[in-house]
Amino acid sequence: MPVTYAARHVLEDHISGFEATPNPHHLAILRAVSVFSVLAHQGHEADIDEALTTLEDVHVRVCGPGEWLVVSEIVAADTIARQLADLGANRASFVDQTDGRVVLQIHGPKVRAILGKCTALDLHADLFEIGQSTNCQICHVAANLARTGQDSFEIIVMRSFAGFLFDELREMGREFALTAGFA
Repeated sequence: MPVTYAARHVLEDHISGFEATPNPHHLAILRAVSVFSVLAHQGHEADIDEALTTLEDVHVRVCGPGEWLVVSEIVAADTIARQLADLGANRASFVDQTDGRVVLQIHGPKVRAILGKCTALDLHADLFEIGQSTNCQICHVAANLARTGQDSFEIIVMRSFAGFLFDELREMGREFALTAGFA
């Protein structure tokens, strides 16, 4: 007997019944995002970095020396896989992390105060510039944090820790009336 599975987001149960009209401080869960992990082979770090910046409709998030996350809400995973394969197997390796990662966006005038409660990074606008990203601990969970706008950040976390991180961020944002919902 065939079984049909319904695709559900890992945070579906965390948000169900609690979605609200976004306040100035809002935590958005992205549903359909392609995420790839890319690792440059030794000696090819600079040219892979340059090649990744030429990809259209994707955001490149730095994870460490010669390691990036390639993220897109527009480009399908199979298209990104073809583009990354064109970089050459002798220059870089990549893995589709789309089903293994969750992408959250948080914004608001006091977003740095909210994130400051759960990460040790200095998020001052002069130090953590728009477009900058890094791997870090957020609420004791390994994540990638990127500044995407004046008062907005993107958090990429492994799927198995997404529920915990989501609940903790909601708690940290309570004093600022942080709302949450699917984007």
